[in-house]
Amino acid sequence: MHNTNPYSSYNTFPRSSPPRFESGVFPSHMGQRPYLRMPTPEPAPLAQLSREQHREHRTRTRARTKSNETRRVHYADNIPPGTSPPVKVPTTLNRDGSSQQLRRPATPVQPKQSNGGHRARAHSTGSAVPRPVLIHPARGQQVSRGHQYFQYSKCTGRKKALCIGINYTGQKRQLRGCINDIRNVKRFLTTYRGYHDGDIVMLMDETTNPRQMPTRRNIIDAMRWLVKDAKPHDSLFFHYSGHGGQIPDHNGSETDGYDEVIYPVDYKTAGVIVDDEMNRIMVQSLPTGCRLTAIFDSCHSGTALDLPYIYHADGRLRGIQMSDRARAQKATSADVISFSACRDDQTSADTVQRGVAVGAMSYAFVTSLSQNPVQSYQELLRSVREILRRYEQKTQLSSSHPIDTNLRFIL
Repeated sequence: MHNTNPYSSYNTFPRSSPPRFESGVFPSHMGQRPYLRMPTPEPAPLAQLSREQHREHRTRTRARTKSNETRRVHYADNIPPGTSPPVKVPTTLNRDGSSQQLRRPATPVQPKQSNGGHRARAHSTGSAVPRPVLIHPARGQQVSRGHQYFQYSKCTGRKKALCIGINYTGQKRQLRGCINDIRNVKRFLTTYRGYHDGDIVMLMDETTNPRQMPTRRNIIDAMRWLVKDAKPHDSLFFHYSGHGGQIPDHNGSETDGYDEVIYPVDYKTAGVIVDDEMNRIMVQSLPTGCRLTAIFDSCHSGTALDLPYIYHADGRLRGIQMSDRARAQKATSADVISFSACRDDQTSADTVQRGVAVGAMSYAFVTSLSQNPVQSYQELLRSVREILRRYEQKTQLSSSHPIDTNLRFIL
């Protein structure tokens, strides 16, 4: 279906936010949070120890060193229970409406106004050594990490999917590849992953059926349909391709001060759909052990489903993206996984591949799993990032509970 080189014919256009939330809402730049330098304490004077005291001190030191080494090995790929990773506050990116060709710069990305020019290219897949794909012996069994209980899904139950593609036909900043995206994803699900046409709902703004139009009401109703009567080991799939953005956070759940949103076709009159609402409908309502796989192909979508655990390509947890209170509220015993097109402070590309308009993230996800169906979470994340390496977007993997990213990714 695709040639072996997926990059040769890409032309890119940013899936930036519609203008409603641009003027007078977002600061042009958010700097890093200030910090206070703590004074360095003066070293205490050395005391003279007797032979017996010296022997006792050396014994305690050796025992403490051995204990520390054991903890480092045990938590090599995870944050120890009861501790919090360091906070990393992303900056807010000014969204640009002009068509442009996006390439990854060789230096760290800084938010700035686009001038429509070309950007340097660099790889973003990391240098971690790939690990073999593992089938976890506890898949389908109760697992406890820290004080959180959850269950890996076997994905052997009912399969349902909701695919939403919005080109915003006739509106400003119209997109071109979103409807093609959901058609490609549906073909992938039915051909390779055992989903049936009758269990897949498609919402698109290229229809005469009013219930199939991706209005805010229809999207919310379809989300509720997706999770209705869900049971352990069901496999639910959510795919959104369209505009995404950010609005100020009013409940204090986001460490960067912004909620992520998606834009229904009627957002100008009905409003946007906020990440808190999507989490409440599609995540919090799921039973233990039910799988939901979400794919967001939109701008500013890194935490679009508000899942509390986000991963590096080598499986390490990233810094906290939400408050401790929100983290405790949004962690669930269901098995929820999300792949997002980019970080919260980045845009996602609308592209052309072999003459067909598509979203870069949707294309990369389907291409990676079609070419290599057996991959771990880490391998899939690195593979998608490799396909998108020439674009200024970095795919994000997040989950509702701590996961072993060496496990095989299943649907």
